[in-house]
Amino acid sequence: MRLYNSQSQQIEEFVVDDNKVGVYVCGVTPYDTTHIGHAFTFLTFDVLVRYLRYHGYDVTYVQNVTDIDDDIIRKSKERGMTWRELGDQETNQYLDDMKQMHAIPFDHYVAATAHIPEMLELIQALLDKGFAYEVDGSVYFSVAKSEGFGKLSHLPQAEWLPTANERGNFPNDPNKQDPLDFVLWQAAKPGEPTWETPWGEGRPGWHIECTAMAQKYLGDTFAIHGGGHDLIFPHHECEIAQAENATGEAPYVKYWMHVAMVDYEGEKMSKSLGNLVYIRDLLGDYSADAIRLALLAHHYRDRWEWFDAETPRYAATAVALAEAAHQPTGNGEALDADPYRERFLAAMDNDLDTISAVAALDELAEEILQNPGADVRAAQEQLRELGALVGLTLEK
Repeated sequence: MRLYNSQSQQIEEFVVDDNKVGVYVCGVTPYDTTHIGHAFTFLTFDVLVRYLRYHGYDVTYVQNVTDIDDDIIRKSKERGMTWRELGDQETNQYLDDMKQMHAIPFDHYVAATAHIPEMLELIQALLDKGFAYEVDGSVYFSVAKSEGFGKLSHLPQAEWLPTANERGNFPNDPNKQDPLDFVLWQAAKPGEPTWETPWGEGRPGWHIECTAMAQKYLGDTFAIHGGGHDLIFPHHECEIAQAENATGEAPYVKYWMHVAMVDYEGEKMSKSLGNLVYIRDLLGDYSADAIRLALLAHHYRDRWEWFDAETPRYAATAVALAEAAHQPTGNGEALDADPYRERFLAAMDNDLDTISAVAALDELAEEILQNPGADVRAAQEQLRELGALVGLTLEK
């Protein structure tokens, strides 16, 4: 099996020292879930975990929910709700959408606000080792002291600050020693939720949340960390800096995987733009298999655009696959599905090439439907087994 590693920027053979594979995926910030962009990311990792387990790996699958965040606080005020009410509502919506899409359960689904002690311990370690500093109850990470910062994103240093500013950094914070330094712990502000700490009351910064949770469930180093492509910098870059400097263990993550953005109406599908296509709305008209096929028709690293008019085509494919899986068998010569299986597995081994894998399924289904007199029982079993590896139920 080969996977593209964002850090090396190459497709690498997937090798781990033992059979255990930790997978951590940055999940939703629950204030407007669940859109197609979310689904493309999280169902990609759903397929990855299914396929790793098929290969016999002992996978521990962790996904988080960022249930405290500037956007949640802002959105909850707009809606006249508490931050907790909004977070719970949208988290439940996301989990229900993933269930409707037949996603496999997480081994650990973890909330940031349930892991404050782990964050405080990690922050204290960074303070003790001189990588962080405290000012007026806020604690910051000193980027200049982190050797190798930028090794994941490979961004030129001149682009660090502008990119971070686009993605939540506050460069004009007077407490910072450097505009690029990022907050580990934010001192209390009026009307915001807070937790007690050695530095006074406040709430955690975004980056420290994921590092603390990943290390709790997967250890100081683990195999795969993933999320959307827009998390590479600064979020995942900052995670590496925090983890490796706090523990002295490297690499924090062996394989970094990032899923491309999805466009809609000519722009990136995003909450800020409001150009969202929701899973719950699509499920009113289409099966989960149809929606999955629409996503699987794109390689996870390729940016693409969602077109509403294309969905009926994938719905027709879902119907054909289900018909093939349930067609009554004949008594003639057994249909040989092995060539299709080999193509499917070769495609999946090649950095999760779901486009070619689904093409092999389509052709196997067509072969079954075009040979009503053949004994297709073994071929149907192969079709169902391989379909399940990419999350298809093949239900009538």
